[in-house]
Amino acid sequence: MEQVREAISATMASSPIHYPFFGRGIIILSPVTALQCGLDLNYTLERRKTMKKMFFAAGLALFFCVNIAGAEVFSLKSDQIGGQLTIDQVYSGFGCTGKNISPQLKWMNAPKNAKSFAITVYDPDAPTGSGWWHWVIFNIPSDTAGLVTDAGNPQKNLAPKGSVQSMTDFGKPGFGGACPPQGDKPHRYIFTVFALDVPKLDLDEKANAALVGFMLNGHAIEKASLISYYGR
Repeated sequence: MEQVREAISATMASSPIHYPFFGRGIIILSPVTALQCGLDLNYTLERRKTMKKMFFAAGLALFFCVNIAGAEVFSLKSDQIGGQLTIDQVYSGFGCTGKNISPQLKWMNAPKNAKSFAITVYDPDAPTGSGWWHWVIFNIPSDTAGLVTDAGNPQKNLAPKGSVQSMTDFGKPGFGGACPPQGDKPHRYIFTVFALDVPKLDLDEKANAALVGFMLNGHAIEKASLISYYGR
């Protein structure tokens, strides 16, 4: 309290109006000092209001971020492949000695209005100028949520009933595994599931991959991908 009185006394001394009375427990302020106190109080109140608004806005933003992050999104996964393909998904031929088995795939949170699905596997790093299509399968029924291991082998009939596997860049239908040039950098193998707005594409097993891809993109509601690498 004594320090406050000293500060006010100094202010009063510098004021052009002299206020001699300084009562017990009572502080007489000059108009200038009173005005300064009023301004300081208003500034403090306004600052508190601003800070409250800032905290409210930050909390609101955090709330929306958490909800967006937790939202269910269409996604594609596999229990058999991760960042790298295994020998199972490597081609058997062209100098490669893999098993040529398509991996198990599953998709989640598909659009509710999807009428069918399709899967493609594409290598954009193949030295062809147009990449390399390794697998194309479409007309997968809308109640399907995945493909079993080796569904890409048409002879085994493991793919969903009614689905069609058409021509790849290996010149035949079905899954063709990875087989990048020896010594080349690891290639990207992009597995993509398409949720389509039609129950079926009017194409058969002789359709080339580029045509199928054109039709898929034209009817896609949503799509989800996973990428795996392989080099040798």
